Amino acid sequence: MKKTFTMMSNGKGRLFAGAGLAALSFAAFAAPAYAQDATDEETQTTTVVEDPATSGAIVVTGSRIRRDEYTTAEPITVISAEEITQAGFNSATDALQSNAVTQGAGQINNAYGGFVTDGGTGANTLGLRGLGPSRTLVLLNGRRLAPGGTRGSVLAADLNVLPTAIIDRIEVLKAGSSSIYGSDAIAGVVNILTDQKLRGLNIDMQVNVPEVGAGVDSRVAASFGFQADRLSVIGSVEYRKRNKLARNDVSFFDCPVGGFLDGEGSEFGSGDSVGFDGSPCFTLDNGGVTINTLGAPTRDAVSRTTGAIGRFNRFVPAPGQTAGPFPGFQGVDFYSRDTFDPIQEEEPLITAAEIYTGYVSANYELGSLGNAEIYAELLGTRRNSSSPLYRQLSLDYVTGSPLLPASLRDGRFLNPNTTSNGKIVAARAFIGYGLTESEQQVDYVRASGGIRGDFFLSDWRYDAYVGKSWNDGSYAIESFLTDRLASSLDVVQNANGTFSCATQAINPNCVAAPALSAAVIGGNLPQAFRDYIVVNTVGETQFRETTFAFNIDGPLFEMPGGTAQLALGVEYRKQSINDQPDPNSINGNLYGLTAGTPTVGSDNVKEVFGELFVPILADVPFFYRLNATGSVRYTDYASYGSDVTYKIGGEWEPIRGVAFRGSYGTSYRAPALAEQFLGATSGFLGSGSDPCDDLPAAGAQSPTEQITARNCASIGIPVGFVQTSGISVFRVGGAEAGLAAETSKNWSVGVVVSPPLPEAIGRFSASLDYFDIKVSNGVSDLAGGTILSRCYSDPNFDPNAGFCRFVTRDPNQRLEVVSSYVNLSEDIVKGFEANARYSRDIFGGRMVLNANVTKYTEQSSRLFPEEFLSDANGIVTQPDWVGNFDLTFGLENVTFRYGLDWTDGDRNKTYDFFAFDEQTGTIDPDLVQSYRDSFYLETNDYFLHSASVQFDVDNFEFTMGVRNLLNTAPPQITAVGFSTVGNAPLYSGYDYRGRTFFANANFSF
Repeated sequence: MKKTFTMMSNGKGRLFAGAGLAALSFAAFAAPAYAQDATDEETQTTTVVEDPATSGAIVVTGSRIRRDEYTTAEPITVISAEEITQAGFNSATDALQSNAVTQGAGQINNAYGGFVTDGGTGANTLGLRGLGPSRTLVLLNGRRLAPGGTRGSVLAADLNVLPTAIIDRIEVLKAGSSSIYGSDAIAGVVNILTDQKLRGLNIDMQVNVPEVGAGVDSRVAASFGFQADRLSVIGSVEYRKRNKLARNDVSFFDCPVGGFLDGEGSEFGSGDSVGFDGSPCFTLDNGGVTINTLGAPTRDAVSRTTGAIGRFNRFVPAPGQTAGPFPGFQGVDFYSRDTFDPIQEEEPLITAAEIYTGYVSANYELGSLGNAEIYAELLGTRRNSSSPLYRQLSLDYVTGSPLLPASLRDGRFLNPNTTSNGKIVAARAFIGYGLTESEQQVDYVRASGGIRGDFFLSDWRYDAYVGKSWNDGSYAIESFLTDRLASSLDVVQNANGTFSCATQAINPNCVAAPALSAAVIGGNLPQAFRDYIVVNTVGETQFRETTFAFNIDGPLFEMPGGTAQLALGVEYRKQSINDQPDPNSINGNLYGLTAGTPTVGSDNVKEVFGELFVPILADVPFFYRLNATGSVRYTDYASYGSDVTYKIGGEWEPIRGVAFRGSYGTSYRAPALAEQFLGATSGFLGSGSDPCDDLPAAGAQSPTEQITARNCASIGIPVGFVQTSGISVFRVGGAEAGLAAETSKNWSVGVVVSPPLPEAIGRFSASLDYFDIKVSNGVSDLAGGTILSRCYSDPNFDPNAGFCRFVTRDPNQRLEVVSSYVNLSEDIVKGFEANARYSRDIFGGRMVLNANVTKYTEQSSRLFPEEFLSDANGIVTQPDWVGNFDLTFGLENVTFRYGLDWTDGDRNKTYDFFAFDEQTGTIDPDLVQSYRDSFYLETNDYFLHSASVQFDVDNFEFTMGVRNLLNTAPPQITAVGFSTVGNAPLYSGYDYRGRTFFANANFSF
């Protein structure tokens, strides 16, 4: 029997919001029971793409076969445009990065402005199951979105390019589909579908206003659609502006502290030291940076805090200090130096952006070539984003420099470096420079089209497609130039007492550095000097992708359960990247920033694939449905050769209302262009990043420092060692380091229950699925700081093994670190996903309750084959339980919604994770206790509440509500082991804005 699928419209071309954002992944199997009764308004949310040329045929995300019923062997989550609005999301990007989709997996969002991220600052990416965005495929209307962003590490689609205004719904398949879509569909597939049935004109406006008043996010859009004889056209234009939300706008982040403990169970921060003014805020333990400070060879000076004479190598100007061994200065230590400049808190907590988006698609019925239809689609976006950065400037005055007072001129503080012109550094001024600008502009265009129609075989269809994507980005950052600093510090004194650059004759624009003084150390630098040493450096990124595809599908033969279907196809994709950093970056001339060389490369892949659907039995006892599916793909990369991937799946309904499903698949992924060809970069870490540098006395060491001290001593580094050289970091692309292709296995099994219930009770459906993903030779990026930390904090330290194999320490204790994309030996994610839905008529309206809960049982990895798997499941930023719930109640023209996100807390697993030894596979209980005594690495269950009300009257719809209804702050932890914002872990599952009000108005004409 042919099924009919009714989509109730509200006059704006959107789906009725009956399902809720929580998810309909259970409906992927159970929906046929709903679809037979089109009078139930909640059925509009079924995931259906109807083929316009074949009445009743549908295509489900995760398959290329048209069917006359909606079932799959895997769970699918469906989010409608109406649900995005009711939940208060101002864009598809925000909805896709919510817990409803990500289920606890951390994402790169707008809180990462101060970090180096794939795609560059401002890019938003999506990775499912915690496996990263390069293993999650994003589709727009069933066709892949090419990677977007800036810099050499363009790896994944930038969600900012999505046309929110014209979206009809989003389908999320959290299961491997490499044999269906290609190699990067390892963790799952996200398919964004536009509203092809829109007719008329829609005006949509939304504003999200945090209660703090800053960081306002507004969007205005127009979408349209019309039908003219055989031509159908839809399109949209929209503009979004998100203002910066600075750290000093949100009081929760006002006072970052170390957060150390004075024994397990003691008050948070009870083990902290305080600054010279008695405040625990912004010390070097968390949030602070050394400023207003002079570094000089160790000497006697009067202590800033005690007034006693002691030995110091850091000093602060003190004009009133006229007596003592170092007049004009006082000695300071780790906690008594200046570490806070109010300007630094103007860095963004949430970055600013302006996004312009245009979209148009057209279909034209040709009337020939098999009743063919020509289709075309054009998407274009421009993103302007910014993230100002606070910078510390170190001015290194060399031995003998006339810029130094006589008392410091003969000192030996540091070895020669890049700004000292080959001379010993006598003194260093640690200066708070202020904010520097960092901006990005990204233009993204995707043009595609094709022709589809009846194939020459009966009931078969063909589809020929070609697509081209262009990503052109520029990234600008105000940077200190090493050569200019070096020239400005190499001076001669003029007869009138002023100074000139020694190279002035050949470098007439050179501006001499100011003579060392209290004012200079305090950041009072001549404007001419500032203008000389800082240059706006600009890099350019181009990424291109071209796709050709041809596929056919149709019936094969009749089976007892229906008609067997086959889909066959070929696909060719070519990608190229050309990232050209600023010449100063290429030449290693950026002071205090990583240098980068061009990333240039290309790759292409040729693929042949097939998919078979076999309905074995139907509508007989014990086999009311028994379907089998299988797919296979041959993949041939120009760079990494060929392989075959496959997937099999099945569905079985032994009794009405109870069904089982399962699938097993493999994948083969050649490293992405950025992973292969990332330009060699050279940079540095400060001398203080040497784990052996300036460790506290034995009695004052944390548990990690105790391990580090023991390891440093084992290689002959003395107690009290001070590193006087910066750390060189060399980073290379994976192709140069022998990177291999990665493979994976992905399987899942599940059960769906949808019992027939009397209407008076309502309708109920539930599903439970188990998933198991194992990636072998997974490609991962190792950062220099991570390598050093993991090397020297290893309880079973081996200077020639593990992470230490990437570290070299020469006889003069200079460190070099080589980092690159490498192959992880193994990466495993396992768990359960449960979904439930209940609906009924009550109090004259319709109530719908949805629940989606994921329980991870393992999130483990190991870098080297000889290591034991290290399981991060349940730690602070990788929760093992995540839930999303919502309740909607529709009463005539009014819909009320309440939503709840739940992220599980942690009491034990983070401590165990840090005390786990990869070499032995054991957890040291004494080390766990030491961590508990010193660090607070625990979080409570985290709940985010939201509420909204929507009014729908004729052609006008108005929605208003609140996100983070209770103004829930993120948890606080000790500032060790994780990147933090204040004392909050940097994790996309937490809200940093606080309570936010939103309003949306939609007009239809």
